[in-house]
Amino acid sequence: MGMNIGSGSSAEPDVMIEMNMTPLIDVMLVLIIMLIITIPIQNHAVNLNMPTSSPSKPLQDPVVITIDVDFDGTVLWNGVALNGGRAELETKLQEVAAQPDQPEVHLKPNKLVAYKSVAAVMAAAQRLGVTKIGMIGNEQFINE
Repeated sequence: MGMNIGSGSSAEPDVMIEMNMTPLIDVMLVLIIMLIITIPIQNHAVNLNMPTSSPSKPLQDPVVITIDVDFDGTVLWNGVALNGGRAELETKLQEVAAQPDQPEVHLKPNKLVAYKSVAAVMAAAQRLGVTKIGMIGNEQFINE
């Protein structure tokens, strides 16, 4: 910033064209400080609803149903091939979904099976209301 020095004659003073920035900077600093003060403190916590009492009945081992999808699309229910095809699979999945405490359903696809066969089993389970379903045997898909 420079100072504007007028000419030797004092007929009329020159008009100062430059704007004084000091008050604007002061206002900005006050606004930034107010913003910092009003920002709420961030809590990095997860709220959990923990049980308040001990379970009334002893915990039992969960019932597990294993559905294998073979390389040619054959579906095996606990190691037994389903001869009725998709209709028999859907009947068994309806029985699982109808139970009040659904057993866990473990889906284990073969490494060589087409994706559409596995997707059809998962879609049927979802459509029929099976809620406890999971994929197992995924370690076979890791590239060696």
